Amino acid sequence: MSLRGFSAASARREFALLRTRPWDLAMVSWVPLLAVSLIWWIFSAGLPERLPIGVLDQDHSSLSRQLVRFLDATPGLRVVQRYGDEGEMARALTSGAVDAAVQLPRDLSRDVKQGRVGQVVLLHNAQLGTHSSLIQRDVRTAVATVSGGVELTVRNKRGESMTAARVSMEPIKASMVALFNTSTDYEQFLGAALIPALLHILAMTAGAWAVGRELRDRSIGEWLGAAPRWHEALAALAGKLALPFASLSAVAIAAMLWITAGRGWHPVGSLGWTLFALVVFLALSIALGAFVAALTRSLRTALSATGFITAPAFAFGGVGFPLVAMPFFAQIWAGLLPYTHYIRVQMEQLQMGAPVVYSVATPLWMVLGTGVLLAASAGALVRAAGAPDSWGGR
Repeated sequence: MSLRGFSAASARREFALLRTRPWDLAMVSWVPLLAVSLIWWIFSAGLPERLPIGVLDQDHSSLSRQLVRFLDATPGLRVVQRYGDEGEMARALTSGAVDAAVQLPRDLSRDVKQGRVGQVVLLHNAQLGTHSSLIQRDVRTAVATVSGGVELTVRNKRGESMTAARVSMEPIKASMVALFNTSTDYEQFLGAALIPALLHILAMTAGAWAVGRELRDRSIGEWLGAAPRWHEALAALAGKLALPFASLSAVAIAAMLWITAGRGWHPVGSLGWTLFALVVFLALSIALGAFVAALTRSLRTALSATGFITAPAFAFGGVGFPLVAMPFFAQIWAGLLPYTHYIRVQMEQLQMGAPVVYSVATPLWMVLGTGVLLAASAGALVRAAGAPDSWGGR
């Protein structure tokens, strides 16, 4: 039989097995599609808005009421509770009824009128990093707006023109220029980064399961024959992995096309090269799972290794926490994980609009890595086929 024949026969056999095992088929078909759809749905709002906060107004002045109105008018905040005392405010924060509380102390208006600094206190839960930073930004903006208005009014009453008052209030002004993701859209930078991380888990699991299942069920001889040669094992392995690779690649491409063009986001970089890198990344993930299963001859060990490699990949990818701030050995571990290198390509192209030449090397190295892993897996399967006493391990 030709190598093409070995590959086609293996693919038909895998397809027949998946038809009789609906949950195995689900893990490479509708489950990934459902999972990426769930991620998109979670982040589809793009920007967190109307985060619930409470207010304790102890001043009850026109100034404090103006501050409350400005807080509630800020797009990122929503005043949902007003408290009568500090105990009620503390209970609301502890129970999680609100994400933060603003305290406007007594004599706030009097202090401002007498030229002293009025204090506005923000109590927020710093455990929720995203909530906390957004609330701090919006509260600071609202308070600064009201404070600026008060200062301008005071200076104008003293005979200073509005233009001169603005200049004297802020003689040096910082100009902040956002280069990438200027809208701070969480769907674009976080949702788009989580989708390949999830598919990475499913792809390596699919590779480990496809090969490990043959060893567990003692069917490797039926799959490869009694004494397969290396190139025959390689062709059979390629045929077996072709179906999960095609299915997961289709889900990945559809998901990335939807989250970009389908959502009105037109990246300034190369979407085509990003899709190519994503498909190669999934091929590497599947090959890595198959290699671990063939090497260990244990489905349980292969799945454990899959979790060890893929589950923390996003945390070490540099998206949620900067790589340069990690300890030295954490940076080493991050550099060994395929996801770290793929997500850099995605950010370069979709977020930064970098020239494609900056992102060429990583997918090509992944192609080479996939080939090496498949070749090594074929060699391990040849040895496993000649050792039937090692079959049947869980």
